[in-house]
Amino acid sequence: MFVAPLLLLLSLPFPPSSGAQLPNQNQAKHVPVATNGQPFPWHHMRLPKTVSPLHYDLSVHPNLTTLDFTGIVRIQLNVLEDTRTIVLHAKKMQISNVLLLAPEGVRPLQVLEYPPFHQLALRSDSVLTRGRRYEVQLQFAANLSDSFHGFYKGSYRTSSGEDRVLASTQFEATFARGAFPCFDEPAFKANFTIRIIREPRHIAISNMPKVKTVELPGGLLEDHFDTSVQMSTYLVAYIVSDFSSVSRTTQHGVKISVYAVAEKIDQTAFALDAAVKLLDFYDDYFDIPYPLPKQDLAAIPDFQSGAMENWGLTTYRETGLLFDPDRSSASDKLGITKVIAHELAHQWFGNLVTMEWWNDLWLNEGFAKFMEFISLDITYPELQVDDFFLGKCFEAMEVDSLSSSHPVSTHVENPTQIQEMFDDVSYDKGACILNMLRDFLTPDAFEIGIIRYLKRYSYQNTVNSHLWESLTDICNSDDLHEGGKKLKEFCSKRNHLSGASQKWFSGDELDVRAIMDTWTLQEGFPLVTVEVKGREVRLSQERYLKTDDPSLTEGFLWQIPLTYMTSASSTIHRFLLKTKTDVLYLPEEVDWVKFNVDMSGYYMVHYTGQGWNSIIKVLQHNHTALSSNDRASLIHNVFQLVSIGKVRLDTALELSLYLSRETEIMAVTQGFGELVPLYKLMEKRDMAALENQMKGYIVDLFHGLMDRQEWTDSGSVSERMLRSYLLLFGCVRNYAPCVKKATQLFSQWKDSDGKMSLPVDVTMAVFMVGVRTPEGWDFLFEKYRSSLQMSVRSRMKSAMAYSPLKDKLQWMMEQSLQGEVMKTQDLPDVIVTVSKNPYGYQLGWEFLKANWHTMIKKFDLGSSTISYLVTGVTNQYSTREKLDEVRSFFGSLTEETGSEMRCIRQTYETIEDNIRWMDTNVPLLQAWLDKRGHRVLHEDL
Repeated sequence: MFVAPLLLLLSLPFPPSSGAQLPNQNQAKHVPVATNGQPFPWHHMRLPKTVSPLHYDLSVHPNLTTLDFTGIVRIQLNVLEDTRTIVLHAKKMQISNVLLLAPEGVRPLQVLEYPPFHQLALRSDSVLTRGRRYEVQLQFAANLSDSFHGFYKGSYRTSSGEDRVLASTQFEATFARGAFPCFDEPAFKANFTIRIIREPRHIAISNMPKVKTVELPGGLLEDHFDTSVQMSTYLVAYIVSDFSSVSRTTQHGVKISVYAVAEKIDQTAFALDAAVKLLDFYDDYFDIPYPLPKQDLAAIPDFQSGAMENWGLTTYRETGLLFDPDRSSASDKLGITKVIAHELAHQWFGNLVTMEWWNDLWLNEGFAKFMEFISLDITYPELQVDDFFLGKCFEAMEVDSLSSSHPVSTHVENPTQIQEMFDDVSYDKGACILNMLRDFLTPDAFEIGIIRYLKRYSYQNTVNSHLWESLTDICNSDDLHEGGKKLKEFCSKRNHLSGASQKWFSGDELDVRAIMDTWTLQEGFPLVTVEVKGREVRLSQERYLKTDDPSLTEGFLWQIPLTYMTSASSTIHRFLLKTKTDVLYLPEEVDWVKFNVDMSGYYMVHYTGQGWNSIIKVLQHNHTALSSNDRASLIHNVFQLVSIGKVRLDTALELSLYLSRETEIMAVTQGFGELVPLYKLMEKRDMAALENQMKGYIVDLFHGLMDRQEWTDSGSVSERMLRSYLLLFGCVRNYAPCVKKATQLFSQWKDSDGKMSLPVDVTMAVFMVGVRTPEGWDFLFEKYRSSLQMSVRSRMKSAMAYSPLKDKLQWMMEQSLQGEVMKTQDLPDVIVTVSKNPYGYQLGWEFLKANWHTMIKKFDLGSSTISYLVTGVTNQYSTREKLDEVRSFFGSLTEETGSEMRCIRQTYETIEDNIRWMDTNVPLLQAWLDKRGHRVLHEDL
């Protein structure tokens, strides 16, 4: 699944298990009682392993007029232990006519229901014998869900104003049980044969190709789909709609189709090309043919996350798939390509090889996030995707620096805990530690190891250790002979490496599991402190943690693949730090040393003594001596070290002065990412004078770069994205040349009734200035309502939510909640944008509180959407009063309404950290800005 990215532009930031089958520790507090008053025969949240499904025969009939569905499922079972009871999942559905189809005949089964665990128990009079196969048949009926999960209702409005209804599925993580009775855990893989009954005006699509359509009495049609490969229930998918489609075939003979609302089908060409190119790439890269005959991509008008990897039928938000070459931005193109790359990577990582349980979700999501960058770097070099990878690691560190973080592999049991795993730790930290491992093992060895992992565990379920074993001892393995051409070529080449390289890069002398367990089984990440004395470099490690409780950092130790370069040599040196402290020796004394080259490692670095001063000197006199990623990581590290008192704020600000000469997107956006939150904290404290001084400093720092931006769509993807970013910032900050140009363009666009073609990259800045007046806001809203271009609508929506007009902000949130004029799927972005808006942050908080119960029902407890709402609304608060208010509200909730969610603990910690930062650093900031006269010193290069 691709979790929709946080709205970054306006906020400008923002005892573990090894992964084996977990014991069923959460015994019910009392003997569970079924709905009929009888004792329920199973006491655990996790299903028993007495029977296992082999095949589902599933027939579903959704009625898009009455908005309900009926169905019948026949499940073929393998009995693993003698039993009289079959326990499986069903949620909020009526179950009837439950039969056991045994070799000796058909007989009814008694049905017991236990809603707290979403479980059904089917009781047999006679014993089901180990080793034998049986079938159970259940009829079921339910309403189409009005949330965004399970089998749910969607709708859209045509340009002529007609409302159309569709039904679509979203089963990850635990929602298949709301659509049909099933064994809804990832390890219970089975084959699925699906039939869908529909009206002739609709079409049905599912995981597999349609094999035939049968006419039924009453004018209905029944589509029969081919039997699927073995897969987990969360990957089952079907859609009944009136979509149109376009198709092409890959070089490997797989039919790719993109489905969308008919009026938007002309926006599917880019996605179709990308899907063909990427599926062919993965086919070759993984050295395993894509196992299905087709791959559909469907743009769903109502969709909560970014996209979903259902096998053979990936589903997307419309903004994640639809692209208009004339109206979509460089950022849209990069975003859409990344989402498609993510979901298609899942066809191997997640679908073909699936984590055994949700505690190892990162094996799915970390890999898919990581493969976005690997695949696009090769297939779409013009997108310059490498310029954006570091941002993922910084986002992960933001969450991972709190004591409420969690290990990448974490014990989870109930659906809310499972939902909470879909966060920056599973996705972004997962990707960053894989990137670190790839750099450590070399890209070739890493690629061979993951091919080996996928081949060895195809159609199976895995735990962490299976991956580490596959990456160890590659060329001495038993499966070398069946590893394919890539493995043989690699091992032949590796045998010719020099002694030192061979020792470092060969799998046989490295205990990959010992290294990687330190990164996946404990939360957080290390801070490496570097002290240079002559040729001697003293190293020490500790956990980086934003807390005033030092005891929370004790007991952590990582095996850290350090990389470093020096002023004397651009060669990358490597050193594996396994202990709390160590020493290494340089061949000669140097002016400076930079650890974590290109920040390929998931750790921060602190330079003691004169270390930071020597780095500041390099940046001020010759910043290009360090790569763009190195510069971005130095900006990030130095400001993060201020938060824990390791570096004084004035040192970090001195380093930031070099940014007046910076031109690369990652370093520039990281500069904004560290400096902007400082005045956002002041906004919430009514410190207008200092706030304006800080804003003035940032504008001064970047005005040279802003002045050089043309109001066009020229340049590379990174240059275009940087232009959008800078001009938006300039306009939001009232930088006069920006506001003047944007005002002029908005007036011309409005005078043309929106027909004039604005340069795409500057539309956000233009809209942002236009919505400052009621007339401008109303005009933009009318254009929003009539536009069929999803990316344009998205930019309009963000601009409208950042207007200073409070009545408009309130109305917009209310309309998004109702879902008529603005879609409810956009409500979280609207609320969070309003909350980042200095005129709206109190409105956002009040709205969240007033509608909390509606939102947790709609978006689901524990989901990344709820977490995004909670943290997005509150993470810039910086006063005790606000903290007390937040604690009072969340403290009044029950466990059923979210009181135990991790995001609430993260919110408390973040606000406490903000308060500490302000109390410690405001006097220093004031003094430094006064001293500099809020002017940047422009030194000659």
